[in-house]
Amino acid sequence: MDVLQIILQVLLVITSAFLTLLILMHKGKGGGLSDMFGGGISSAAGSSGVAERNLNRITVSFALVWFVVIVLLGLITKVS
Repeated sequence: MDVLQIILQVLLVITSAFLTLLILMHKGKGGGLSDMFGGGISSAAGSSGVAERNLNRITVSFALVWFVVIVLLGLITKVS
């Protein structure tokens, strides 16, 4: 069980870091802090719709993996 817990903890750190980076890569929708710090200029240039959809899919995939790892770690901790 200890090896599985260590593997899940490492996976949790990796997915957390990538999830943070992926969320920060998303285009600002306006009216928030992204516009305050110059997000309005970059949103005027715009990005490809396909690229944004792919980024959304990748972000959701990482979020699902992150969620499953959290649940598994909770179950392992409860059983131990």
